[in-house]
Amino acid sequence: VQLQACGGGLVQAGDSLKLSCTASGRTFGLLMGWFRQAPGKEREFIAYIILNNGATFYRDSVKGRFTISGNNAGNTAFLQMNALEPDDTAVYYCAATTGVAHSAHRQDYRYWGQGTLVTVSS
Repeated sequence: VQLQACGGGLVQAGDSLKLSCTASGRTFGLLMGWFRQAPGKEREFIAYIILNNGATFYRDSVKGRFTISGNNAGNTAFLQMNALEPDDTAVYYCAATTGVAHSAHRQDYRYWGQGTLVTVSS
């Protein structure tokens, strides 16, 4: 499975941004997640979606602001980010795995995209 993420950029606080991540290869039954890594910090979980049934899960700090969704083909995950804050500045990574029902742990994700930079200015 290969992942291609895009959609990052420079925005102001309060703005919105939508990231997308498209998987190619064997995409049936994927669990797809978004993670981010700010400078000097560890990579942290943001949200995941089970593409087969649309079930989602979020870290508390983004609930109500971020929405993860998938396309009907079951190979793309989106991350709609609203009300962005400077603390959201980070490199955002999409990840995917199979054989795992659900997980917020980076070690459970087998495939990773290249990362896309989101910068939120105050």
